[in-house]
Amino acid sequence: MPTATQTRPERSRIDRYFGITERGSTVGREVRGGIVTFFAMCYILVLNPLILSTPDSTGAFLGGGTDGPNLAAVAAGTALVAGIMSILMGVVGRFPLALAAGLGINALLAYTIVGMPGMTWADAMGLIVLEGIIILILVLTGLREAVFRAVPQQLKVAISVGIGLFIALIGLVNAGIVRPGGTPLQLGVGGSLVGWPALVFVVGLFTIMVLMVRKVRGAILIGVIVATVLAAVVEAVAHLGLLDEDNPGGWGLTIPTIDGSPVSTPDFGTLGQFSLFGAFGKVGIVAALLLIFSIMLADFFDTMGTMVAIGAEADLLDSDGNPPRTRQILIVDSVAAAAGGAAGVSSNTSYIESATGVGDGARTGLAPVVTGVAFLLATFLAPLAAFVPYEAATPALVIVGFLMMQQVTEISWRDLGIAIPAFLTIILMPFAYSITVGIGAGFIAWVILTAARKGGARQVHWLMWVVAALFVVYFALGPIQQLLGV
Repeated sequence: MPTATQTRPERSRIDRYFGITERGSTVGREVRGGIVTFFAMCYILVLNPLILSTPDSTGAFLGGGTDGPNLAAVAAGTALVAGIMSILMGVVGRFPLALAAGLGINALLAYTIVGMPGMTWADAMGLIVLEGIIILILVLTGLREAVFRAVPQQLKVAISVGIGLFIALIGLVNAGIVRPGGTPLQLGVGGSLVGWPALVFVVGLFTIMVLMVRKVRGAILIGVIVATVLAAVVEAVAHLGLLDEDNPGGWGLTIPTIDGSPVSTPDFGTLGQFSLFGAFGKVGIVAALLLIFSIMLADFFDTMGTMVAIGAEADLLDSDGNPPRTRQILIVDSVAAAAGGAAGVSSNTSYIESATGVGDGARTGLAPVVTGVAFLLATFLAPLAAFVPYEAATPALVIVGFLMMQQVTEISWRDLGIAIPAFLTIILMPFAYSITVGIGAGFIAWVILTAARKGGARQVHWLMWVVAALFVVYFALGPIQQLLGV
C-alpha cells in the first residue's frame, strides 16, 4: 500500500522556493494576483511622467532640454525600475509586495525641490539616492527593523485599517466619484454622479462585489476586465475625452483607446541623470539635510505601514504583527529608493495597491515577480499600459479597503490608551491624504498617553520615544526651516 509520502504529488521548484503550498496558494492564484496588482498600479506609468514634467529652476526638464518634458523617457524609466524592483522583492523578500515610483515624493520633487534657487533635476535625484542609501544603512544595522518591532501590535492593526480607508478614498477620488467641493468633498458634481466613467466605476465595483458574495475566484481581476471592456465600448461610441472643467464627464487620466501601434521602442534617457551632492552646493548643507530627512521619514514609515497592511490582509503576520523575512523586505525597499533616484524617476517604494493582488489570492513573492514582468513588458507596450482607465481599476482599491477595514475589531476600543492613538492613526491617513501623517500622529499620541499612566513611561520602548520626537520635528518642519532661514 503506498504511503502518504509516495502518493503526494511532487511540488515544482517554483512552489518550493516561494512556499506557495505552505501559504495555501497556487501558482495560478499568484499569477492572477500579480496581474491584478499591475492593473491597480499601472496608472503610475502615466501619472509619474505628468508629475515630473515641470521644469527645474534653470528652465530645464527631466532628462535634459528646454523644449518640453520627455514623457516617454520618464514612463519607460518608471516601468523599468518598477519591473526590476518588484521582481527583486519577489525573489529576495518572497512577499506579495510590488514597488514603483512613490506618489507624494515625486510631487515634492516637482513642485518644491526643483524650484529652489539653482536646483536642477539631477540635484534633486541625488537627494533621493542619498536618502535611499541612508535607509539601507539603517536596515543593515538593524535599526529600521528594531523600530518596526518596537511598535505595539494594536497600533500596527490601526495602521492597516487606516491604510484601508486611505486606499478606498484614493479609489473614489481617482475615479471622480468623490470630488473637491464646498464640504470640502462631495459626491461627483454638485452631489450627483456625472458621466459614463462613473457608470464604468459602479459596474466594476458591483461586479466585484457580486462575484465575491458568490465566492468566484478571481473576482477582482474579472471586475477590472469587465469595467475596462465597458470603458472601451463607451469611448468608442461617445468619444468622451479627458476630464477637465469644461468636460466633467470625461475620463480621469487615460482614455481607453489605442492610437497607432501598441508597441513602441523604450527611451531610457533619464537613467543615470543624478548629481549625488549637487544639492548641497545649491541650497546649503542644512537645507539639503532637512530635505533628505523629510523624504526619508516618509519613505521609512510608509513602507512599514504598507508591509503590515499587506501582511495582515494575506494572514502572514506572526503573533507580534511582524511579516516573514522582514529584513529582506526592507533591504529591497531601501535599494528601490536609491534605484529610483539613480534612474531619474523618483524614489521607488512599496505600493499599497499590492493589496488588490492579495485580495485576489496572492500570498507569496511569485505575485510581484509577475507584476514586475508586466512592468518590463510595459516599457515596450506603453500604449497598452495606458489603456486601463482609472475608473476601471479603482473599484479594486475600494474593495480592498473594505477587506482591510475588517481588522478594526482587533483593537481594544475600551482601552483609551490604545484606542485614541489608533483612532488618530486611522482617521488622519485618509483625512490628511498621507500614511506618514497617520502613523506619526498615532505614535506621538501613544507615547504621551502611555507615559501618562502610572509607571507607564517605563513601558515605552526607547525607540518609540526617539521616533515620536522625530515625528514632532517632521510636523514642525516648516517653522523649523523658517527659524533657520532655509
